[in-house]
Amino acid sequence: MSSRFLLNLAGLALIVPLWLPSHTSARQQDSGGARVTPLVGESVERGSKEASVKVDPEYTIGAQDVLRIDVWKEDQLTRTVPVRPDGKVTLPLLNDVQAAGLTPMQLANEIGEDLKKYLNNPAVSVTVVQINSRRIYVTGEVAKPGALPMLPNMTVLQALSSSGGFTQFAKTKKIYVLRTEAGVQTKLPFNYNDVVKGKKAEQNIQLRSGDVVIVP
Repeated sequence: MSSRFLLNLAGLALIVPLWLPSHTSARQQDSGGARVTPLVGESVERGSKEASVKVDPEYTIGAQDVLRIDVWKEDQLTRTVPVRPDGKVTLPLLNDVQAAGLTPMQLANEIGEDLKKYLNNPAVSVTVVQINSRRIYVTGEVAKPGALPMLPNMTVLQALSSSGGFTQFAKTKKIYVLRTEAGVQTKLPFNYNDVVKGKKAEQNIQLRSGDVVIVP
């Protein structure tokens, strides 16, 4: 093999890396383990188990909530089900089971007791996948007025952020929350301009089911 041929090979070795596609650096990942932006055509592995919503242990299940019911080592009984308007869920072997009005732990115990007719020592867990029974409403000069699922500890500012922003006519200093308790309606002021500047933080209250945020 001639020395000239070896020099040509060495030159190619230096050139080829320059031809590699630069988009391999398009993945963005920070030191906190944040999400990686996939390349075009690349899929991201998803966990097989659905994410649950963090709820208080005493959270009461309501109609239209979505539940994940896991029965250990019984894949055919494990499933995600919506709570029907009548407050019940439909499960294999058990048919209709009352869910509304119970906590996830109480429902798991009820299902476990009922399954003892068919299984030895069934282990059941219930998690809330979606909270749809509790809603708040945003109306007025926002991009997407309407009902919103009430997330745990949801504040006025979070509700407004979920409504797509304000229209050009919004009076952001005069926003208020209408809250009805025991038949009595209360008007709670919210000055958006002040709150986002760190002032009047007490106005950024936690919302309750049925609250109406009004943007005049």
